[in-house]
Amino acid sequence: MPKSVHLPHTLFEDAQALLVAPLFVALGVALFQQAGLLSGGAVGLAFLLHYLLDWPLPWLLFSVNLPFYLFALRAMGWTFTIKTFCTVALLSLYAAWLPQWIEFTRVDRLFAAIMGGFMVGVGLLMIVRHKASLGGIGVLALYWQNTRGWPAGKVQMAADLLILVGGLLMRDPWSVLLSVVGALALNLVLAVNHKSGRYMGT
Repeated sequence: MPKSVHLPHTLFEDAQALLVAPLFVALGVALFQQAGLLSGGAVGLAFLLHYLLDWPLPWLLFSVNLPFYLFALRAMGWTFTIKTFCTVALLSLYAAWLPQWIEFTRVDRLFAAIMGGFMVGVGLLMIVRHKASLGGIGVLALYWQNTRGWPAGKVQMAADLLILVGGLLMRDPWSVLLSVVGALALNLVLAVNHKSGRYMGT
């Protein structure tokens, strides 16, 4: 059997992925918001501030990431940081535009948690495969892994746990439990589809 050849993504492939993937994430975020749920990472921080201060979620999705770009630059370099900035900016724009494109009249909350998690997971999978991220805590976790040796996955998990615990201060326990279901759905997508050695693009 011939040896697999790892072909890098072209500029067009990166561009289409980073244009499409944030739309999947934005749709998942819209489902979470409609159901009054939370998420993890920087999106989760934006949700907490949105529920606490009633500030517009699209603006928060962009602004909470601003302090983390310095860590992205130090941990992953310019290309990763620029791609991440563009991804987060598009996510914020899509989140602002979606209410003009679609309107939810009724959404089952459990379905919103599961489907929202799936959609964010699919979008994040595309983003990661094209060497970018949704910024925020994930970038900080990578920076600490590179500089202090702390496992990025454990740092991310601890941060997400703190966000969900913080959610108990402003959301009811059922909403937080449904948010955990959404997080499990998201991570299921990543665990099944993002395995080292199976994906040949770089």
